Amino acid sequence: MIFIVARFRVKPEHADDWISISRSFTEATRAEPGNHWFDWSRSVDDPQEYVLLEAFADDDAAGAHVNGAHFKQAQAELPPYLVETPRIVNTNVDGWSELGELAVE
Repeated sequence: MIFIVARFRVKPEHADDWISISRSFTEATRAEPGNHWFDWSRSVDDPQEYVLLEAFADDDAAGAHVNGAHFKQAQAELPPYLVETPRIVNTNVDGWSELGELAVE
C-alpha cells in the first residue's frame, strides 16, 4: 500500500473554506478504484494548515491518481490558494498495525 501524508498551508483568507475549495478533487480521488482513503484534518495548532492522509492500493493505483484528469485540474486550480508548496511523505507500507502501547482490553 502507498501511504502519503501531505501538509498544506492555506492562505489565511481561504483557510476556513479549504474543504469546500478542494471538495471536487477529494470526491474524485475517493471514487478511484485503487484509493483506500483520502482524509483531510485541520491542524489544532495552525488554522492555516491542513494535513492530508491518503492511501492507494499499489504503485499502479497511485500512478493512475497522479495521471487522472481531476489531479491535473487540482494542479491548475489549488496552488493559488496556498502559501507554499505542500510538504509530503510518501512510502510503501504493509498496512495497519495495532498501537500496543494503548491496547484496549
